[in-house]
Amino acid sequence: MRQHSVALEKISFDDWQAIHSWARLPEACRFQPWGPNTGDQTCYFVQAAVEAWSSTPQQRFVHVARFGDDAVGVGELHARSHAQRQGEISYIVHPRVWGRGIGTGIGRQLLSLGFGQLGLHRIFATCDPRNLSSARVLAKLGMMYEGHLRHTAWIRDGWRDSLTFSILEEEWRAEDVGVMPT
Repeated sequence: MRQHSVALEKISFDDWQAIHSWARLPEACRFQPWGPNTGDQTCYFVQAAVEAWSSTPQQRFVHVARFGDDAVGVGELHARSHAQRQGEISYIVHPRVWGRGIGTGIGRQLLSLGFGQLGLHRIFATCDPRNLSSARVLAKLGMMYEGHLRHTAWIRDGWRDSLTFSILEEEWRAEDVGVMPT
């Protein structure tokens, strides 16, 4: 499948309606502990994500993914420990653009931000074992499968397990595939 060029931009409150267009969909949040969202829940998420850009030290870096002028997803880098140089990435993509490389594009830019600008040493991500597409994205990003964690989150259909993947700074540098978000 052809990967489309996706641009990451710092989230703004004006993005909430576009984000709500997928955050309200059961298929978009099927494997998440949140959602489907009400409008108020999406507004709260966006407001907290916007405010996180002003925190000191900043820990959350939330971006809207755009393909052209269209908002097609959200990507977040969470600096879990500045002292230990550890971070976590997560992303969500609107179901209407699934399978087009958008998630991979978001992930590459988040890794580039983490290793390039923030100087992180290790970045990890998790996904529900039933979410085979997300596991494929993490593997495409060069992230190594580390293990299967049991009952890490309660979601609508019961306890959810998580697969954990990670990539180290030197592995990312060897790939040299990063693109910086704006």
